[in-house]
Amino acid sequence: MTVRDQNLDAVAPVLATFTISQTGGVDDLADADIGEPVKLTASGEVGPIGAGDQLLGKLISLTLNDGDDGDRLATVQVGGICRPAISTTYPVVGNRVVGGASGTVSQAPAVASDPAGGNVARGTVLEVNGTTDCVILLN
Repeated sequence: MTVRDQNLDAVAPVLATFTISQTGGVDDLADADIGEPVKLTASGEVGPIGAGDQLLGKLISLTLNDGDDGDRLATVQVGGICRPAISTTYPVVGNRVVGGASGTVSQAPAVASDPAGGNVARGTVLEVNGTTDCVILLN
């Protein structure tokens, strides 16, 4: 008997809705960003993740259309299992991640002691697909 392929991507998603950060009156997230990791930028507000930033979750959808700046809301997967793109330093199974380059995540750095407010690393890497993406439990 063979083992079936597992599709972990749809296991127990936890979704939350946020406003979108803006730069110069223009939303920092657009339809092209759907599926990418995002970070918390202010109280109840999300934006694109940057290198070393703390991962909030994966952008699932946006209301309205690009150009409806200030009126759109972002739905973000904040719990469950997701599959973001990865960049160097590539994550390792069992470890945690932080923001990587251009809408990706990367291996969290080692820290000697946690900073005030806690460590920025998030999730548990369950699977790594070469240098393309990984499966993360957002815990």
